[in-house]
Amino acid sequence: MTQTSIKRPRIESIDFLRGAVMILMALDHVRDYFHYDAFMYNPLDPTQSSGFLFFTRFITHYCAPVFVFLAGTSAFFVGRRKSKKDLSIWLLKRGFWLIILEITLVKFGWFFKLDMSFTYLMVIWALGFCMIALAGLMQLPKNIGIALGILLIAGHNAFDQVVYADNTFAHALWAMFKQGGLVDLGPVEIWYAYPLAPWIGLMLLGFHFGAWYNSDVAREKRIRFLKVLGFGLTAGFFILRFTNFYGDPFPWTTFPTKEQTIMSFMNVWKYPPSLLYLMITMGPSFIFLAYTEKPLNSWAKKVVVIGRVPMFYYLIHIYWIHLLTSFGGVIHGWHWSDFVLDDWINDSPHLKGYGYPLWVVYLVWIFVIISLYPLCAFWNRYKDEHKDRWWLSYL
Repeated sequence: MTQTSIKRPRIESIDFLRGAVMILMALDHVRDYFHYDAFMYNPLDPTQSSGFLFFTRFITHYCAPVFVFLAGTSAFFVGRRKSKKDLSIWLLKRGFWLIILEITLVKFGWFFKLDMSFTYLMVIWALGFCMIALAGLMQLPKNIGIALGILLIAGHNAFDQVVYADNTFAHALWAMFKQGGLVDLGPVEIWYAYPLAPWIGLMLLGFHFGAWYNSDVAREKRIRFLKVLGFGLTAGFFILRFTNFYGDPFPWTTFPTKEQTIMSFMNVWKYPPSLLYLMITMGPSFIFLAYTEKPLNSWAKKVVVIGRVPMFYYLIHIYWIHLLTSFGGVIHGWHWSDFVLDDWINDSPHLKGYGYPLWVVYLVWIFVIISLYPLCAFWNRYKDEHKDRWWLSYL
């Protein structure tokens, strides 16, 4: 039996972590679409937010970094049964497919409108481009690949103050890879919500992280590594953040209340993800992996199911949340057409005044997860029973 034909069991702790952050992701999107205050101010603004609202937004910070990092790890696992050439081809195909999904099905789900003159490029676009980049960067020697990943994550904040004039080629490239924001290409306007440089570094590190789950690595050694890495990054975040020296474009400040000061301290930048943002999200995620590498109970296994069908879940949860928001609006006198959007929902001026209290957001979130679980379980079974169908690997 060849090495590539050996069937390895799935690693439940990884699927558990992925499923957990995807459940949190739904909370963030329900809040975007349902919370009254989301139309009024940024929930991370210490001058306006409450502690509980801030926490509701902050815990969803874990979604994108874990999603991108574990996509790299999953690519490593796929590479166990493919040659390097075949893995590169698979990554290229999947990367381009994700970009197409972002500007079609994903865009329509968010807006219920497919207007190609304006496009948000968000996490699915970033995943796709990072996979295309990984198709080449995985060819680098391991140590160089790891060093490059760390450099992209830890070094990009050194260029936070670099800006280029609008409507220049340099500005377009800088927006795509570092600065983010709007690029006007004439007939098309693009909003880069996820500048690529640190995300590429994160996926590259996720790819090389997969080696810690090889059969020649003892479980005890891996768990010890995860604890050291997780607690080290978490402690490093608090030390570096306290100094206000480096790692985030927005220093924290002291406010009149302790709650506001804590919010300011923890309010790290996601667009693009700062070094401190990735330290405080990935550190606890590694700790989570260390303590969940054990037999899971029945409730945890349900989370694992969601973690095994990430793209399917992502697509259907967008449409379901947007539909529920439309129903909620119509019940309170709004029109269906009000929820066909030209801009992000809580940036839509005509919807100011719409929304519900935060406790309703949590109830809707729980309903969304419970209602989507049977579909995720069905799709997971279908994929397990039809492994011979190549196209399933793209969903």
